[in-house]
Amino acid sequence: MKDKDQLDIARERVIDAVAQNIELYGVSDSIGRLYGMLLFQENPMTLDEMKEELGMSKTSMSTSVRTLLELKMVDKVWKKGVRKDLYRAEEDWYQTFIDFFTIKWRSAISENVTAMEKSMNELKMLIDNEDTTEEVKIMAKADQERLASAIEYYDWLDRFVDSLESHEIFNLVPKNIENKK
Repeated sequence: MKDKDQLDIARERVIDAVAQNIELYGVSDSIGRLYGMLLFQENPMTLDEMKEELGMSKTSMSTSVRTLLELKMVDKVWKKGVRKDLYRAEEDWYQTFIDFFTIKWRSAISENVTAMEKSMNELKMLIDNEDTTEEVKIMAKADQERLASAIEYYDWLDRFVDSLESHEIFNLVPKNIENKK
């Protein structure tokens, strides 16, 4: 077996693993193959070059690259004299995780807390209303306690996301063992 063949096999193994596990990021395995392939490229690639390498349609390739850009897993780069857009994989896996996690969780936190706060207000009105039966008031108070606990969780999650964005998390969980104290 030639050295280049061994190199290709080693790379393909990683690309396959990335493609299989990219669903953690909520994207398809074909997008994972694209990201994995870009990881091994020495130079940024155009959509046409990626299309040719992976055998995908230009529309599919464009959609895949846009998804990876939104997830901040791919960067658009500029190169003097090149008129087409060029793309390269973000190589900082820590930052890729942080960006993905924070984008997804900020949205979920906001949506859930907004819904819970609205419900908390409605539950308070039910409890304060003289016409509400005692049975419903008891259930509403129990719901208030559940939601208060959930809102505490989302406050914690929001602070956790802050620790990722600020990189404070690396004080608690260092990037590598040499940094542990």
